[in-house]
Amino acid sequence: MSLFLSSTYASGLPDLVSLVAVTPFAEPKLLAYSAETAALLQIPAEFFQQADAADYLSGKKLFEGSKPIAQKYAGHQFGQYNPQLGDGRGLLLGDVKGTDGKNYDLHLKGAGRTPYSRFGDGRAVLRSSIREFLASEAMYHLGIPSTRALSLVGSTEPVQRETMEQGAMVIRVCPSHIRFGHFEHCFYTGDKNQLQRLVDFTLQQHFPECLNADNPTLAMLQQIVISTAELISQWQAVGFNHGVMNTDNMSILGLSFDYGPYAFLDDYQPGYICNHSDHSGRYAFDEQPGIGLWNLNALAHALSPLIEVEDLRTALGLYEPTLVSHYMALMGKKLGLTTQQPTDRALIGQWLALLQQQKQDYTLSFRRLADFSDDAQGSSLRDHMLDIAAFDQWASLYRARLAQENTSAAERKTQMNGVNPLYILRNYLAQQAIAAAEQGDTAPLHELMQILQHPYQYQPGKEAFATPPPDWGKAMTISCSS
Repeated sequence: MSLFLSSTYASGLPDLVSLVAVTPFAEPKLLAYSAETAALLQIPAEFFQQADAADYLSGKKLFEGSKPIAQKYAGHQFGQYNPQLGDGRGLLLGDVKGTDGKNYDLHLKGAGRTPYSRFGDGRAVLRSSIREFLASEAMYHLGIPSTRALSLVGSTEPVQRETMEQGAMVIRVCPSHIRFGHFEHCFYTGDKNQLQRLVDFTLQQHFPECLNADNPTLAMLQQIVISTAELISQWQAVGFNHGVMNTDNMSILGLSFDYGPYAFLDDYQPGYICNHSDHSGRYAFDEQPGIGLWNLNALAHALSPLIEVEDLRTALGLYEPTLVSHYMALMGKKLGLTTQQPTDRALIGQWLALLQQQKQDYTLSFRRLADFSDDAQGSSLRDHMLDIAAFDQWASLYRARLAQENTSAAERKTQMNGVNPLYILRNYLAQQAIAAAEQGDTAPLHELMQILQHPYQYQPGKEAFATPPPDWGKAMTISCSS
């Protein structure tokens, strides 16, 4: 294999890493891979047909130049600071230049114990690995910034969680694995020199455009605030619930990061909680915008030795207007609006209230709304409503708003179908793929992966993937265990 990995992070910040050998599976088996991600990393398709491909993709054999390391970081978990975090079950294998000229980290999840595993075994299970693999690619194809997934490797190795499960590994790919928690670690240990070196490294590698600013650290924070606000506006617009927005799960690059107990909304429930460990609802769907700001405050506090307090406040002040403006623009497009009017916020709010009261599927309701017509019936969505009169009342307001637009119904439908997905990674679909894979059948996994790569396009014969879930699928909550 000709892929050569560098060790940019470990070389630049050796005191924030631990060299750790992978604990390999005895008999790794390649279950799936992303051809797109492989192409980005300049890995030829032929590599995945090699007899030892699974060995490389599980760390049993190392790519040339690879020096696996575990990163040291801290973070706030459910609002409480925890200094004992770090890569407890994943290793950074190294980084490689992609076809776009950017450097990409290759991070192996489930690689065994590290100095930061605490009482864990350092493993991941097939269930959680499939969920991460699918979510990474699904979010990317929805147009939402995300880490990518290169490969999924299974094994016969037993791993104990709530029950005995099968061990697995995923290689996660993104330009940086630096989290808010990296800066918190340096701040709370009181090592200002280490904090400055981490900031300098981050600026050089990921925010070079900030280096010419009067205060490069402040300029970097401003960019992180803006990209985080934009990301969370996209989560809210598409109906994505992350489930564990701890600061150690927050990317400095505004990427959807660390997929655990996530969910896409089925029925529109703004207070939906997907994580069964989140007893207080801290990370409920409608709490995500506020938690995004809370986490940015934690990051700003960690950078306070390097930035004046008033400047920190100014930077954090960018968050709310950025999130609101991007969210309103996204929601306007989802309703087929090409202009913005003062009444749009109320119209959108009334639409969401209607979906909640009528227990309507969030994704499919927007998709059906693309068929809205000027006659009294409105759209096929009307037939799905429990209270027709309530829908008709809102439809009259929507119809009047559309009259202010300069687009035809056909143009509006095309535009709406380009921003409202037909296929999302519903929890029950993921669970069906997991159940089959646990029995040795990966065909459903591959089929689902292919469908999620084209979320906005109608795919003949795949109608079953664009329907509301069965009752058992709606009731699913997901654990943090992996």
